[in-house]
Amino acid sequence: MSDFLKFAFELLSQVVYNLAAVFAAVIKLCFTGWIEYFTIFGTYFKFLNIGAKILAVLLMVLLVAIPVLIIIILVRRWQLHRKLKADKEDNSTLYKEIGRLNKQVISLIDEKNKILALKVNTMGGTERIPYMGASALTDDTIPTVGNVSGNKGVGTVPSGAVISASEVTVQAGSMSSGGGNKKDDNTAQRFPKLALVDVKYQDYENPEFDENITLEEFVERYRMFAAGQLHLYYTPEIIRRFIAGMAASKLLILEGISGTGKTSLPHSFSRFLDNPATMVSVQPSFRERTELLGYFNEFSKRFNETEFLRALYEGNYREDPSFIILDEMNLARIEYYFAEMLSILEMPSHDEWVLDLVPTAWPNDPEKLDGGKIHVPDTMWYIGTANNDDSTFTITDKVYDRAIPIELNERAAAFECEPQPKCHVTCAHLEALFEQAKIDHPISEETIEKMNKLDQYLQTRFKLAFGNRIIKQMYDFIPVYVACGGTELGGMDYIIARKVLKKFESMNVMFVRDEIKGLIEYIERVFGPGNMPDSEAYLTRIQNLY
Repeated sequence: MSDFLKFAFELLSQVVYNLAAVFAAVIKLCFTGWIEYFTIFGTYFKFLNIGAKILAVLLMVLLVAIPVLIIIILVRRWQLHRKLKADKEDNSTLYKEIGRLNKQVISLIDEKNKILALKVNTMGGTERIPYMGASALTDDTIPTVGNVSGNKGVGTVPSGAVISASEVTVQAGSMSSGGGNKKDDNTAQRFPKLALVDVKYQDYENPEFDENITLEEFVERYRMFAAGQLHLYYTPEIIRRFIAGMAASKLLILEGISGTGKTSLPHSFSRFLDNPATMVSVQPSFRERTELLGYFNEFSKRFNETEFLRALYEGNYREDPSFIILDEMNLARIEYYFAEMLSILEMPSHDEWVLDLVPTAWPNDPEKLDGGKIHVPDTMWYIGTANNDDSTFTITDKVYDRAIPIELNERAAAFECEPQPKCHVTCAHLEALFEQAKIDHPISEETIEKMNKLDQYLQTRFKLAFGNRIIKQMYDFIPVYVACGGTELGGMDYIIARKVLKKFESMNVMFVRDEIKGLIEYIERVFGPGNMPDSEAYLTRIQNLY
């Protein structure tokens, strides 16, 4: 044992000696050694040439900077420590002041409850408002106001918590409703705008629907109606894409330069069907679903209804196609405010197309609400218009994959025609025409084989693929496009250009610029020269941008 003590003593002595040597060296480096430093500097400085003298001065400046920096760091740390200590003392005083003020709030509410209790007794009520005293509270405790009528009492939260004035106001309102004069909330009308829709359709009679119209006639009649009544001119190609897009998706995105009729196209189309579209102007502040659907105000006991919600509800009464136009839809991020709708529209069963508005049902809720839920009608289409400039957000692939984009970059030539009547057609008949088009104009095996070759080429060279969603949209879009007067390759060309090749915009094209030229040549080899003009034009434009 004595040997171990001797060993430990000698080891620790050496460690202490070394630490003392280090400390002494640091002291000498920063403070006591300066006499020696300047002695060495003075001895050699007079023998140095001009360049060496400059370097010697810089070296001395560097040595001086080291202890100065150490001193500055120590002073700053000391000042920060003092400031934090002072802030802690100030916060403690602030928390006590908050506790005192909230105690006064509780006292005022107690006084109000006494007055309300006297009023209830005077009116002959039997329910008394319980008195919850605040005398037991101290300034060191920040009180919270509970629901007095529910006997939750007065609670406390840890020091440092803050209660907003709005919370106190709402909770105080719930106290005041606890007397015998309380109104039964379940008898209030919380959806006044939707209730007016119920009134509107009490005696509504459907018009006489045209159940014999074909898709090709549908295109031409709308084109004549827009020109004759509204002086709006569209090419048959644009209308074919619009109607085929309706067959492939409930969400369409109209893009293009200003003045080409992006907003007027769905607006005039809805007038042609005698069911005017609802216009929703998207604002940059849109962040969540409440911007579109509204929200329930707990204080007023009413639902803040929006035009989007009203149109959605009214669509449940209609048999003909209905439209909601999201004007300038990319002024805000679509995947934020429209996220829930994007998910619901992907549900395979329309029975699952349901939105929760309120958690429970009230006896006098609108007729088409089911347990506080609204059914998203399958007769409704959502048409978004989009500009691509510095004031808008980029539309992400998540949105593009679920939508059918339609570009309007050219104005159609004006022409004269006689005014045309409106067309009344049920959504069921329109859907039947879409299904019949798949039977009458299925995509040929030759075209499918060419599509598979292009898919394999894109996967090999660019890591791009035809997703399952795009394949499904292609099988829905092309037959209807052909039934509207188009060609099979024309429909294939449009889908490939707008749904597949558009993904190049999210890639670093600089690294595949030369490969794009080879892709254009491959498309011409597989589909034939000039048969895929949209795809080739799009690739050429992408290539020229970089």
